[in-house]
Parts: sequence; C-alpha cells; structure tokens
Amino acid sequence: MLTRAMMALAAGVTAFTAAPAVHAADLLPPLVQPEPVPVPPVFGGWYLRGDIGITNQGVDDLNNAVVQTAASWEWVNEPNFDSGGLAGLGFGYQFNQWARVDITGEYRGKTSFHAFDRYDTNGNGYLPGDTDNGTNQYSGMKSEWLFLANAYFDLGSWNGFSPYAGAGIGVSRNTIHGITDINDRTGGGGYGEENSEWQLAWALHAGLAYQMTPNLAIDLGYRYVSLGDASSKDIRDFNGNSAIYNPAEFEDLYSHDIKLGLRYTFGAPAPVYAEPVVASY
Repeated sequence: MLTRAMMALAAGVTAFTAAPAVHAADLLPPLVQPEPVPVPPVFGGWYLRGDIGITNQGVDDLNNAVVQTAASWEWVNEPNFDSGGLAGLGFGYQFNQWARVDITGEYRGKTSFHAFDRYDTNGNGYLPGDTDNGTNQYSGMKSEWLFLANAYFDLGSWNGFSPYAGAGIGVSRNTIHGITDINDRTGGGGYGEENSEWQLAWALHAGLAYQMTPNLAIDLGYRYVSLGDASSKDIRDFNGNSAIYNPAEFEDLYSHDIKLGLRYTFGAPAPVYAEPVVASY
C-alpha cells in the first residue's frame, strides 16, 4: 500500500511540473527570418564598359587639286556617307553620385562614300554639248579607330534612371580605303589608294543610364564626335599617271552616333542581412 501511494504521488508531481513547461513553450514568439538591409547606391569604384552603336557620318568639304583649277565648279550631289557600325571597350572610375571618367577605344566600321560634281574649264557656263565641261563621280570607303578620354556628369537619379552629359578628347586614326573618280563627260577618271592618318578628335555626350543591379548599368547614349581630316593617296588615271599631286582631301569629318552599352562596377556591396530575432529567457 505504501509503495502504491508513493508511485501515485510521483506521477502527480511529474504532471504538475510538465504542464507549465508546455504552456510556456506555446507562448514563445516564433523565430523571425532575417531580412536584407537595403543597400545604399554604389557611387564609387572602377568599372568596365562595352558599347555597340550606329554611326551617321558627314564631312564639311572635299577638295581635289585638279578640280580647283577649273573656272567654275559645284556639287550636284554633296559628299555623304552611309551609316555604319561601331564597337568599343573602356574602363573608368565613378567618383561619386555626380561624376565619373573613363578611357574608351573603338573600331568604327567601313562606311561607303558618294559624291558627284561638275566643272567648267573656260568659264562660259554649263552649256549642253560643251566639251570643256566635266563631271566627277566619287566613291570610296572610310573607317576609324577612335580613342577618347571622357568625363561625365550624372544629373541625378530617379527610380534607377540617371540622365547624364559629358565631353571627351583624344585621337582618331582615319583610313580612306581607296577612292575612285569617274568622269562620264570626258570618258576619263582615276583612283586613289588607301591611306591612314592620325587626327585630333573630340566628342560631346548625352544619354540615360539605368542601374539594373548594384554592379550593372545599361546605358543608351548619343554622341557628337569630330574626327578631324582624312585623305586618299594621289589620284592617278587608270594608266597610273598623275599630272599633279591631287589626293581626295576630306576636311572636318564628323559623326552623330547612337550607342547602347553596359557598365560593370567592381566592388559593389553585397546585401547585408539583419540578425535573426530570438527570444531571451
């Protein structure tokens, strides 16, 4: 009897002490999963960039020593270039939310050139049947390697979008890949072989960038670029003869470019997670 009474007493004590523990565990708050702390915008750091785009080129003037000896001369179809493609790479540094600089190099693909003029050698006008009148139908191709040091000013940021403006200066290696000159009126013509030359270049930029991630931005930009001058080698007739040195001289080449690029910034901060919330006893 004494043994049964002791066993019953022990069972009662166990049940009495266990019940509060179960209820206390039910009252504990659930563990809260950590949430990422917002990452501040990345305003500083080195970056790489890559760009592709379209060139829309022009030239202020085209000269040739033979044509300049005529009594009168005029363009029928002024010099113009077809559109072409460009591809470039660069690296730079973002100082803060307002300013960044970079150095870029790009290849500007071959573009076709066309022009048509007429001239009068004795000054009596462009009369039908005059044998002293002539024409020149020019065609050729041009390309460049362009290297620029650029500075940009970001004009604020709205929901990840940042308009900007900037300027650059550098050099351009302009190549005329041969030029032909056909004179339909006289049945003559000639050609000038390929020639390359370095020229001072400068550019003005404007565009809009979108920050897709802390590291990566996409950039849609417009650029006006002055490429300097270019010329072919001496234009000779189709027998290889030349009475005077008369290359085709392109003066003040320029281009209106549209570019699409990506900028990858190194060292952008990774997301920071808060410590989980736990109950203290």
